[in-house]
Amino acid sequence: MTELIVSADGPVLRVVFNRPDQHNALTWAMWDGLYDACERADADPDVRLLALSGAGGRAFVAGTDISQFTAFSGGEDGIAYERRVQRIIDRLERVRVPTLAVVDGYCVGGGLVVAAACDLRIATPEARFGAPIAKTLGNCLSMNTYSLLVHHLGPGRTLDMLLRARLFSGAEAAAAGFVAELCSPEELQARQDEVERRLLAHAPLSMWAAREALRRLRVARLPEGDDIVAEVFGSEDFRAAVPAFLAKEKVTWQGR
Repeated sequence: MTELIVSADGPVLRVVFNRPDQHNALTWAMWDGLYDACERADADPDVRLLALSGAGGRAFVAGTDISQFTAFSGGEDGIAYERRVQRIIDRLERVRVPTLAVVDGYCVGGGLVVAAACDLRIATPEARFGAPIAKTLGNCLSMNTYSLLVHHLGPGRTLDMLLRARLFSGAEAAAAGFVAELCSPEELQARQDEVERRLLAHAPLSMWAAREALRRLRVARLPEGDDIVAEVFGSEDFRAAVPAFLAKEKVTWQGR
């Protein structure tokens, strides 16, 4: 599948989101391919690191392809969508090898969720992180995604990001602790190589234990949220916003 390139590079399994003309927006085939890459990483004893990046230099992933929302007719479609995404994000979190997201450009919506599910993130100052749905589609995130963002950013920064529909710069994301390494685009490959070498030199079980312990701590008290998703995805605002977004037209929000 050319939209998602998965290749073994010695002990590193590399996943490249490859729709640069669409800012690497995720189709369902790409979402499913990410799940399969996680399966491959766990099935191959030679794989000791999973590295994710975006092609083109303008985006890691700029969300889910919005055209896939045009068939939604009510809140149940939103629940089904979020459950499908959560299955893949949960699989990414559960991969037994360390996961690294390499971000240059936009990392928004579904891309932000993918990056948040990885263990480490390195980025350029030009990277932009956010989920500006309050000014685009008028939809919402799953409870699991809210939990991921609060886990990494805290409630204050998460609400700032979501309510003001802000895109955090690479420097802001690094200051928040979300980005582990910040470097120029010219240095990004060298910095990625350095991080990968360090991770490959460390004890696999020690790293797995730390990652799995933190995942369990995060999800231990994860509440139900389908009612929130159903209300928002079933709203008149969302039904109006999807075609308006695709047509590049402005939406007048009704709050219903």
